[in-house]
Amino acid sequence: MLKIAVCVKQVPAYSEGLMDPETGVMIRAGLESVLNVYDLPAIETALRIKEEAGALVDVFTMGPAKASAVLKEAYAMGADRGYLVNDSCFSGADVLATSYTLMQAIQSTEDYHLILCGRQTTDGDTAQVSGAIAKWLDIPHVNWVTEILHVAHDSITVRQAMEEEIVTVKATYPCLLSVERSIFLPRLPSLKGKIAAKKKDINVLSLADMEDQEESHYGLTGSATKVEKIFPPAKTAQRDIIQKDSQEAANYILEVIKKVNK
Repeated sequence: MLKIAVCVKQVPAYSEGLMDPETGVMIRAGLESVLNVYDLPAIETALRIKEEAGALVDVFTMGPAKASAVLKEAYAMGADRGYLVNDSCFSGADVLATSYTLMQAIQSTEDYHLILCGRQTTDGDTAQVSGAIAKWLDIPHVNWVTEILHVAHDSITVRQAMEEEIVTVKATYPCLLSVERSIFLPRLPSLKGKIAAKKKDINVLSLADMEDQEESHYGLTGSATKVEKIFPPAKTAQRDIIQKDSQEAANYILEVIKKVNK
């Protein structure tokens, strides 16, 4: 039976743009949190493979205790097991430290055939964590996956959307796929699924569960990037809307540019 790990994240439903001036980390306290919209298709992809070929679907999320809510949502959709990667030393991680922590969590749990990630998160928008996980694990990685063509016992064949063409890729297990939002429309959890999800336990993984228990390799201390300076964007004042035909608009813009460059 295939073993699939899906990496998801709880993100703010909206952002006020507030950042900690000392650490450069987003201040999330008090913000409503939701399951990252790009991760829902990754969960759906895992469940489709499970229905077609048979699979164990585990979902991992790294975050505070309240992030277990996204695992309950994954349970309601049909995931088998949920893992909350939670330890105070994991907080404040950049892409490098986040990917390393998730890799350690995945590696400490099962020998997975397939790891699935969403394209990116709505709070970080780097779209780099999936590739970094694959690099840490030294396994094949396919980005921008738009379609699953065939699931075999030893490989998976997919379509990948490159900048100017669509490519068919066959990757042998173990491998990691980063899927696009268009790959599948995520299912809505049934009432039965929601009730069952409330009864399922969340597995918590801390530093003590990792193979590498060197605390300095995680969180802020394990991050390669440091924030030098942060500041909120300047708020623009309300402006009048001017309607002109194309020629008048072009002349108007040209005059504005000339004034700015004086």
